[in-house]
Amino acid sequence: GSVVRMIKSQINTFKNGWFIGDFEPSVVKTANFEVCVKEFKERETESFHYQRVATEITVVILGEVRMGENFLKEGDLLVIYPGEICDFEALTDCKVLGIKFPSMPNDKVLA
Repeated sequence: GSVVRMIKSQINTFKNGWFIGDFEPSVVKTANFEVCVKEFKERETESFHYQRVATEITVVILGEVRMGENFLKEGDLLVIYPGEICDFEALTDCKVLGIKFPSMPNDKVLA
């Protein structure tokens, strides 16, 4: 039979919750896309920034957030295209899923 190699890990062992992408450490190293799961405490923020090349998708798993002028709640998602400037604020304790494609770890630019 075939050999199955399962990997068990903890999200907090990866840099800022990013666990798939063209970086180390990662569960799957690929230049095609990046995936993270992040938790934020109420009032935590991220500065205005944009991606030069990558498209970024954020899905709110728990809680409420503001991204730019968009107010998002559990189940909402936001697609941010290259060059679009956005900031982030956790309106409540929250958890988000982030996906970027392609995986370009140095693509983020602070605005």
